[in-house]
Amino acid sequence: MGVTNKGTKRSSVPASKPVVKKSKFNNKRSSKVESESEESEQSEQDDSVSESEDELDQSSEDELDQSSEDELDQDEIKIGSDSDDDLEDEEDEEDKEKERDPNKQTSKEQHAEQRKTLAERKLQRKSGAQVQHIKSLWEKLRVKNPPLPKEIRDKLCDEVWNLSKDVIKDLVMKHDASRVVQTLVKYSSKERREAICNALKKHYYELATSSYGKYLLVKLLHYGSKESRTLILDELHGKLRKLMRHREGAYVVEDLYTLYASNEQKKQMIREFWGAEYAVFKDSGKGKNIKEICDENVEKRTLIAKNLSGTITASVEKGSTGFQILHAAMKEYIQIINDDEVREFIELLHEQFAELIHTPEGAEVACNLIARANAKERKQIVRSLKDHAMNLIKNEYGNLVVITLFLTVDDTVLVSKALFGEYIEELHNLITDKYSRRPFLYLLNGLDGRFFSPSIQKELKHYIELSKETSKKPNDQRKQELLEKISTSFYKSIINHSLEILNENIGSQFIGEVFLSNAPADESLKQEAITSIIDSFKGDINDEEHPVNKPFSVRLLKSLIQGGRWDPKTKSVKKVEVSGLGSSFAENFYNEVIGNDLESWILNKNLSFIIVAIYESIEDQKSSRFIKDLKKLKKIVKKADDDNKGAQLLAKIAEF
Repeated sequence: MGVTNKGTKRSSVPASKPVVKKSKFNNKRSSKVESESEESEQSEQDDSVSESEDELDQSSEDELDQSSEDELDQDEIKIGSDSDDDLEDEEDEEDKEKERDPNKQTSKEQHAEQRKTLAERKLQRKSGAQVQHIKSLWEKLRVKNPPLPKEIRDKLCDEVWNLSKDVIKDLVMKHDASRVVQTLVKYSSKERREAICNALKKHYYELATSSYGKYLLVKLLHYGSKESRTLILDELHGKLRKLMRHREGAYVVEDLYTLYASNEQKKQMIREFWGAEYAVFKDSGKGKNIKEICDENVEKRTLIAKNLSGTITASVEKGSTGFQILHAAMKEYIQIINDDEVREFIELLHEQFAELIHTPEGAEVACNLIARANAKERKQIVRSLKDHAMNLIKNEYGNLVVITLFLTVDDTVLVSKALFGEYIEELHNLITDKYSRRPFLYLLNGLDGRFFSPSIQKELKHYIELSKETSKKPNDQRKQELLEKISTSFYKSIINHSLEILNENIGSQFIGEVFLSNAPADESLKQEAITSIIDSFKGDINDEEHPVNKPFSVRLLKSLIQGGRWDPKTKSVKKVEVSGLGSSFAENFYNEVIGNDLESWILNKNLSFIIVAIYESIEDQKSSRFIKDLKKLKKIVKKADDDNKGAQLLAKIAEF
């Protein structure tokens, strides 16, 4: 009996739990079922005491399972009908809600209401109605397509000015109304522009620091007269250091310095960065440079260096490293700093060196710091410039930074990996560019006066002097190591792009320098490059596009045939010992290019000089095919036109 009761409890609990979860109102019914099952079990136990415990357990569990499943099905049907009723109730409540709020607005109506409210608020502002009227006129005035007739535009300008001249200070600080005044400045007469400048007097600093006003100030500088620019600069004097630290104001100062200030005004602006004394008294320090001022007083040097450092650091941290006025301030700073300050300055700028190269002042700062840097700092600088290698070498000032790296950095492996890897693929384009060829010409010929002006030579030699304390290798050794790492690529570029290079004057000149400087490479590679040049001159010389019809190509051929450079001092050819040039090149060129067309070359007044060069260069004249062919044309040479100076010279030296 005890065993049977235990089995009953175990089977009844799980059957009742799901029913409770389904519905609360079935609790009583569930209790009734449980009591009936218990009574049934009790009667069964009394009637069948002799039955085994296994049979009792099995029968009681089957009965309970059957009853529980029936009840669950009934409860689920009941609950399903209840949930449908709930949904219908919710829909009824929503309908009632709609009936209670018949004036509820759609989103479109709400946006329209917001716009209306915004327009009303604008009208309630100071000069609101007037500003709205001015803007409506401006919409007509700013039309560009089709362009307005001058009479209509002038009439609109007059109307806008008459309405705005009394409220112009309220207009210039607003993002939309500021554009009205900008358009007015653009299309107005000189007198009206002056009137606008005078109306905004004592508000220029406020304009310079305004997100919208700064554009008007730049327009006034662009369209204004010399007097109005001076007026603006004088008012901003004393506040330039503060503006350079301001996100908006820095752009105004940069434009003022680079585009509109005279040389004297630029000096005045830079002096303001020296310190408070020069910001208050604008004529203080006039006529003296920063070194002269600092040499007068050691304390002044410390104070000026501190002020310049503070302004530069703040501007760099705000992202103004690329500003030319900041580069000018840096140029002043590097003239007076000591070694400790150099270390700090390099630490500040080494990751942003690429932003210095596009201005002459910035490039000078970069070159000075490279020259004064130690080996570790130079490594940081070279790595920071790696991603900008192409822009660096093509830039008018940046190419001098590359040359300075060649002049000062002892780690030639680092330099070649960082820079040459970028240059090799585009070498045929770089050697035909006015600026990017310079560093390669330095590797071939040093600071040759044919390629570097006296001022650039002086500047680069100054960097060599500055680097003597930190650079250990001899300059020639450093140059030769770098040349060996790239000279092979020179010959490969000539082989693969000979026609492209020969079509450019400076390209032809560069080919001559590669061979006449005897740039190191395998002899087989040199001979292949020579063959490529000779092949480039094959074809019909009467074709205008033929490379031989370009004067610079004639000069190149004469140099290679003569095997040396023309020396204007001695008025003779200074020959060099290079395999494949001179007599060898002359013979090959004649056999491969001229051959049976010798008469045409002699009678061409430009090409006849090449024939003269070949005649002078061939050493073994007895067995030379050229000499034999030339003798057959003796009469033709003598009868050449008077303006064919080359043919006349040939007849003279050949004694025809």
